[in-house]
Amino acid sequence: MKKELKDTIVVELGQKLKEYPHFYLVDTTGLNAEQTSNLRRKCFKNEIKMVVVKNTLLHKAFEASDIDFSPLYDSLKGNTAVFFTQTANVPAKLLKEYKKEGIPALKAAYAEEGFFVGADKLEELVSIKSKNELIADVVALLQSPVKNVVSGLNAGGKLHGLLDAIAERNK
Repeated sequence: MKKELKDTIVVELGQKLKEYPHFYLVDTTGLNAEQTSNLRRKCFKNEIKMVVVKNTLLHKAFEASDIDFSPLYDSLKGNTAVFFTQTANVPAKLLKEYKKEGIPALKAAYAEEGFFVGADKLEELVSIKSKNELIADVVALLQSPVKNVVSGLNAGGKLHGLLDAIAERNK
């Protein structure tokens, strides 16, 4: 591979690192062409950009980045595919489907500005809530007191009647 082509690839990887806030390093060793094609289709459906890269070029892109990706350097061995995504937990859920087979396997991830190194971190990554899930949780929490007040007001007639009955009994 010519140096100009390598430089272009490093620049493109650097742009993807800036464009996507989360990425996963995945070991694809052992996947045949059909399995790789199926994985690419699933990634596309889940809005994941899958890129197979040379470890040395990805290492150079990490070094050129503004963020210190040094915790991920040891994961750059063997076959590496990078899953770029806008939602932190989507690739983890996809990889969890393959967990029984062991291929592809998580090497490391950079999600929510944190480093997750090792296949054992998959469950942690699956449990990360997306921005939309967090917004839904906050809305539900905000609605809860309002629902209690409304139900209390709706039961106001019953409550008033009950208080009157207790007052009458105590007389």
